[in-house]
Amino acid sequence: MDISIIIPVKDEAESIFLLAEEVTAAMEQTQHSWECLWVDDGSTDKTPEQLTKLNKENPRHRFLSLDKNYGQSAAMAVGFKNAEGDILVTLDGDGQNDPKDIPLLVKQLNNQKADMVNGWRKNREDSIIRKISSRIGNGFRNKLTSEKVKDVGCSIRAFRRPCVEDVPVFKGMHRFLPTLVRISGFGNIVEMPVNHRPRKKGETKYGIQNRLWVGLADTFAVRWMQRRMVFPKVKK
Repeated sequence: MDISIIIPVKDEAESIFLLAEEVTAAMEQTQHSWECLWVDDGSTDKTPEQLTKLNKENPRHRFLSLDKNYGQSAAMAVGFKNAEGDILVTLDGDGQNDPKDIPLLVKQLNNQKADMVNGWRKNREDSIIRKISSRIGNGFRNKLTSEKVKDVGCSIRAFRRPCVEDVPVFKGMHRFLPTLVRISGFGNIVEMPVNHRPRKKGETKYGIQNRLWVGLADTFAVRWMQRRMVFPKVKK
């Protein structure tokens, strides 16, 4: 399998078929073998039923259901472990990431011989409050971790499987993924502008209150990891 597209979802029943159609249309324009792995993170709406129906109609779209809600990072990590592709691509399940960017990210990954290509939302389709809070959070994380990632909060990215085989899993992990990949020894990380769209279905799960303080704590934890974590490799 060339590419596994990993999409964590929670209560996104209204968005699933539309997003699946876009993923399929984008990937059918390529020569890559691919799968789309949806990870249902304890949905309480009809997301499981929609995923079951989608899989029956198109087996390339398979899914896993977690026994309860663990958060986006945990769902993403489950996807990493169960994906079959050599290249992994992540995107949000709310439809704001554009699947047409997936082949472009993969092309950039191969052309640059990079470990990871991280998307950055050049023209964000979010409220002014979310834009400002994201910019502040991104700047704070970069300052403390000595990174220069333009858009850590952008979920659409492509990377090689070994990048995440040893990545530590914790709530909020996905917002530090480029840094964690670098800690694991994969330093060739490039960035690419991607399309960003307004949310058409469902409601956002995140706000300032449920991200601010935990985000601060996570940043200090990742700073500690940068200084203390090691990943020994046997000489070949």
